[in-house]
Amino acid sequence: MSMKDRMHTGELYLPGDEEILTEQIKKLDRLYDFNMTRPTELDKRDKLLKEMFAEIGEGCYIEPPLHTNFGGAHVHFGKSVYANFNLTLVDDTHIYVGDYTMFGPNVTVATAGHPILPVLREAAYQYNMEVRIGRNCWIGAGAIILPGITIGDNTVVGAGSVVTKDLPSNVVAVGNPCKILRPIGERDREYYFKDRKIDFDSLK
Repeated sequence: MSMKDRMHTGELYLPGDEEILTEQIKKLDRLYDFNMTRPTELDKRDKLLKEMFAEIGEGCYIEPPLHTNFGGAHVHFGKSVYANFNLTLVDDTHIYVGDYTMFGPNVTVATAGHPILPVLREAAYQYNMEVRIGRNCWIGAGAIILPGITIGDNTVVGAGSVVTKDLPSNVVAVGNPCKILRPIGERDREYYFKDRKIDFDSLK
C-alpha cells in the first residue's frame, strides 16, 4: 500500500512522501487563488470552491482567508454552509459537514495526528482520522475539533471549546474538554439570547 493510500485508512504514513507533496502543492496553489480574491469576486470564489472541494453544495459561503492542508480536496460540504474568517481544515483525510452548518471565526477542524512515541514523531509519521459534523450545527468562534470526532445534527459547540469526544444531536456543549451543557429544549423555542424573546411575527 502506498503512502498516499494510507492517508485515508488511519494507518501511520509519511506525509512528506513525494507523491503526496506533488499533489498537495497543486491544491495549495488553488487555495492561494481563492484567498487572493476580492470581496466583489463572489462568482470567482464559488467557481474556485467547486474546483477545490471534494463536494460543496449550493449556497455555501466561506470568508477568506481559508486555511487547509489539501486545499479542500478531502472536504465535503452540504448546502448553505457558512464559515467566518480563518477556518482551518486540516484535511489530510475526509471532513464531512452537513447542510446549514455554521462556523464562527478561527475554528479548527483537524483530521491529522502524530504518535505519542517520540521516535515515531522524529521520523515524521502521521495518521489521519475523518471528522463528521452534522446538519445545522453551530461551531462557535475558536473551537477546535480533534481527529476522529463525530458531531450530531443541530448541536451547538460553544466558543473556545476543544472537542475531544463525539457529541450527540440536539445539545449545547462547551468547554475544554468539551462537555454537554444541556439539551436543546423548549426554552430555546421562546428565547434566542439570555432573556431576549423570539418575535416570530417580525421574522420573515
